Amino acid sequence: MIENILHPRITDSKDWATVLFVLSFAIIAVTKSVFENRFGDFANLIFSNKYNKVYRDSSHLKSGFTISLFFVQVISLAFFIQIALSYFGYASKTDWILYIQIFTFLAFFILSKYLIEKIIATSFNIEEFMEQFNLQKVTYRTYIGLFILPFNIILFYYDSFSRNILLLIIAIVLIINIMTYLISIKNYQNIIFGKLFYFILYLCALEIAPYYFMYYWFTKGSA
Repeated sequence: MIENILHPRITDSKDWATVLFVLSFAIIAVTKSVFENRFGDFANLIFSNKYNKVYRDSSHLKSGFTISLFFVQVISLAFFIQIALSYFGYASKTDWILYIQIFTFLAFFILSKYLIEKIIATSFNIEEFMEQFNLQKVTYRTYIGLFILPFNIILFYYDSFSRNILLLIIAIVLIINIMTYLISIKNYQNIIFGKLFYFILYLCALEIAPYYFMYYWFTKGSA
């Protein structure tokens, strides 16, 4: 009797990523079509502050525009994190199971952080300020997500790129994040300086510590 032992063929399929990239651009296209004027202002965010002035009301945080692009943002950021882990030797960029884990963790992290911030804002009676502050952070974070989406596609499908390109993108993302906080502090400086102790506590507890633990989890957990 001859036994045929079948060995599963291991393939680095990229089809799942293609589906997500197409889905992302489809959501962007639909959002642009439905919110044409708002999307135009959003696209010029890096050149003009019109978007922040027009859509500064906290009610826009839960609008269809924000929610749809939030989904694209998480897809894009999850890809970027996985690609970065891959380039630094911590993971494989074609591992779709790891991508699901990163996507889930990232979405949970952002949403839970938002809920904790709401609780703290209510406790300190700065709810309106925190809503506007969060809206501004979401706006710039979404802009970053859309900005790096084309780079994600290039870095995902091609392996011959230098690490310097990835480091440059990371540097740009960090600079935009820092600028976001500086702009927010400038816009709300009267409120912030009036509650300076609470703001410093907020920065340490909810803006610095969580990202440190995220870095630790991704690097140590994926090693």
